Amino acid sequence: MGRRAIIIGAGPAGLTAGLELLRRTDVQPILLEASDEIGGISRTIKYKGNRMDIGGHRFFSKSDRVMQWWVDLMPPDVENAGSEPEISYQGKKRVVAVPARLPEEPVLRGVGPIDPHAAEETDEDEELDLSSADMLVEVAPHDPDLVMLIRPRKSRIYYLRKFFDYPITLTATTLKNLGLARTFRVGASYMKSKVSQITPEKSLEDFLINRFGRQLYLTFFKSYTEKVWGTPCDEISAEWGAQRIKGLSLTTAVKHFLKKALGGKQKGDLAQKGTDTSLIERFMYPKFGPGQLWEHVADQIREKGGEIHMGWKVDRIHCEGRRVASIDAVTAQGERQTFAGDYFFSTMPMRELVEAMDAPVPENVREVSAGLQYRDFITVGLLADRLKVKETDGGLLKDTWIYVQEPDVILGRLQIFNNWSPYLVADPTKVWIGLEYFCYDTDDLWKMPDEELKRFAIAEVAKIGILNAEDVSDGHVVRVPKTYPAYFGTYDRFDELREFTDGFENLFLVGRNGMHKYNNQDHSMLTAMTVVDGIVAGHVDKAALWGINTEQEYHEEK
Repeated sequence: MGRRAIIIGAGPAGLTAGLELLRRTDVQPILLEASDEIGGISRTIKYKGNRMDIGGHRFFSKSDRVMQWWVDLMPPDVENAGSEPEISYQGKKRVVAVPARLPEEPVLRGVGPIDPHAAEETDEDEELDLSSADMLVEVAPHDPDLVMLIRPRKSRIYYLRKFFDYPITLTATTLKNLGLARTFRVGASYMKSKVSQITPEKSLEDFLINRFGRQLYLTFFKSYTEKVWGTPCDEISAEWGAQRIKGLSLTTAVKHFLKKALGGKQKGDLAQKGTDTSLIERFMYPKFGPGQLWEHVADQIREKGGEIHMGWKVDRIHCEGRRVASIDAVTAQGERQTFAGDYFFSTMPMRELVEAMDAPVPENVREVSAGLQYRDFITVGLLADRLKVKETDGGLLKDTWIYVQEPDVILGRLQIFNNWSPYLVADPTKVWIGLEYFCYDTDDLWKMPDEELKRFAIAEVAKIGILNAEDVSDGHVVRVPKTYPAYFGTYDRFDELREFTDGFENLFLVGRNGMHKYNNQDHSMLTAMTVVDGIVAGHVDKAALWGINTEQEYHEEK
């Protein structure tokens, strides 16, 4: 019998690992997914012909390798691109012709492909000559539905019943909305933060004040962040900021605004790797939502000889010395099966992983594992005839999502699914929105019956002037447990847990919950790719694996 890899979870990390193993090794992947849906939190929810994206997934990455992986599976749509201008996607070692519709930002180095025969790095300041490129990947003919749309990203903050640009830009509208007195306090506070930095940065509060000043932090960051985490910012590790906000600061936002306002049209690429993630303005998006791509990956895994077992929850992990020998999984009906393998990839929450292991677990490791915390997530989809708030031209708001800073509601964020992809909405005359709530599974909100929760959500958006309650015709509730691994609880002792799990030579933790790390889906994919790289090479460098999404490139200010 050939080698087998048992992969716990069929989200982005698990599915990437499965397809990479089939493409590059003789190892057969066996995926075990506890739910009945493919894609993890990147799945697409279907309801009466409408589709919902949980949390919103922009298909953007600073990694050439991830961008190419996506483009190979789902080429960008060119059928409806009008004049079909060609935009190049230029990476560190790869040049790809990618049709798109919009001008892009200049590039910056990313995590490139490992092909030693790929083209040498191109000088970012030189004009890209596609005719002389060493490697050129053309978009092949494809299923017209199996495509990536190129979408404009617009996000705003809703505060004081007004819209503010996100990230904050120093426009006349922003200054008018803030008022003279508040604007003066923001400026003075920011200047003070530049002269007197908080050192060391111990908390997320320190991190944000150092980059935006105390006044702007109190105005736009504190309340929203505490809605998301249910914990004061001064109790959250500064590492959260390094993971999610990365190189963004008020200085960066102002530079980006001035460059865009004064620089005119620029050549560039779809990757936009010179742009901090929070400033990205264009992104790829699967025509029918993120789950479409992951369902396509699952189909490829099955076609190439891999297995995906749905509805199997892993509850026992059998170890022999410092190796995992097999795992047990059980269905909702009580059917139980043992899966033996040579390699084990885990995307299950680390707390559950440690509880399932039959190896001796040191008491300190159990303490850290048991103390890890997670934030849960609810999306309430509402189908409405119209919104009360509109663009200045009277049309539908162009935002993909809106950060709700209003303190008189617990709503955290609002998505307009029409703007992610028009194909997410069955009736184009309707507005399909998602109201996002952050909570714990012990909260009353989580336990609230669906119909009551829909009424509660409608009342909140009506209260802040987004829509009129009578314009809502339907709704759908989706609860997602353990969506966000938290950087508090026992997280300050996380190294004790990591050292223990790293000691099992054929156990590889990948993905967001698998590593208790607030990764985007591209980082989760890169963790899986890195493990497969190691299997191919004969040794997996676990330190490099944990280093993904902590590289300086993702932190430095541009």
